[in-house]
Amino acid sequence: MEIGISTFVETTPDVETGKVISHAQRLREVVEEIILADQVGLDVFGVGEHHRSDYAASSPALVLAAAAPQTKHIRLTSAVTVLSSADPVRVFQDFATLDGISNGRAEIMAGRGSFIESFPLFGYDLKDYNELFDEKLELLLKIRESEKVTWKGGHRPAIDNLGIYPRPVQNQLPVWIGSGGNSESVVRAGLLGLPLVLAIIGGSPVQFAPLVKLYKKAAAHAGHDPAKLPVASHSHGFIAESTELAAEQFYPSTQAVMNNLGRERGWGPYTRSSFDAARSFEGALYVGDPKAVADKIIHLRKNVGITRFLLHVPVGTMPHDLVMKAIELLGKEVAPIVREEAAKWESEGHQ
Repeated sequence: MEIGISTFVETTPDVETGKVISHAQRLREVVEEIILADQVGLDVFGVGEHHRSDYAASSPALVLAAAAPQTKHIRLTSAVTVLSSADPVRVFQDFATLDGISNGRAEIMAGRGSFIESFPLFGYDLKDYNELFDEKLELLLKIRESEKVTWKGGHRPAIDNLGIYPRPVQNQLPVWIGSGGNSESVVRAGLLGLPLVLAIIGGSPVQFAPLVKLYKKAAAHAGHDPAKLPVASHSHGFIAESTELAAEQFYPSTQAVMNNLGRERGWGPYTRSSFDAARSFEGALYVGDPKAVADKIIHLRKNVGITRFLLHVPVGTMPHDLVMKAIELLGKEVAPIVREEAAKWESEGHQ
């Protein structure tokens, strides 16, 4: 069972002061967070790609590369790369470069993304949303398979027996598929034999169990061994010395972000009662003291089949020292509990 962190490197207004941290400062902070995550024994750190003012990381590979020489073991991934509006050649080159700098610790998490700003920015039409992803994923996987590539599609100039460099340290650069819970996307990942990441950020996480079964069924149908395909969860949360303190520290910025997104997308208001319901044992928020968070992750492992858990922290702008403390607690206190219990459960023959 792997445990890690994901972040969108947000630069929303501070809920108490109204001040907005600079992109530069937040980028430097997240590099410190990656280094700490490595030091406390976490397995993976993911950085998400966005192209708007309230997010600082438009180039996850570059952010991760800044931390790579200062880390030793932690795997470094996007969370996600918005592949539909990116050039798969450049995506591969960026992460192969990161793989070289980190000596074989880079991963790509490919997805459509839940924001659409990158489409007009890079000259793509939203009506081609699904077609773009399918075509670009095909090209990315083709580049991963072979140094020389011949390929032709409908949205990018053709490639005729051209070499794509640098090549990664890893024999196959890992490519995960990020999904918000769409059955079509999990079936695609299964048929391709690619690892799956589920964004479990609402409702009851146990409701995602049928999707994991569908994913593994599709993988088996295509001739892949489902037992060898990892499944990850990306879930919001926060850890402090006590559950009450964790809730008080995490709620204000979470509410601000959710209400801002709600205004953009037509959701209802995000209230304290909504927050408290979500951080209950059956909810999708992993907020609490180390034991409470560990128990929820173990529950997710046993009932959904997750083999990698990414705690998404912070949501919105939070004090850097609080984020660093949460990462420390995840690595030093939560992860050992989860790994021990997961190993015991798996030794009993469970998957």
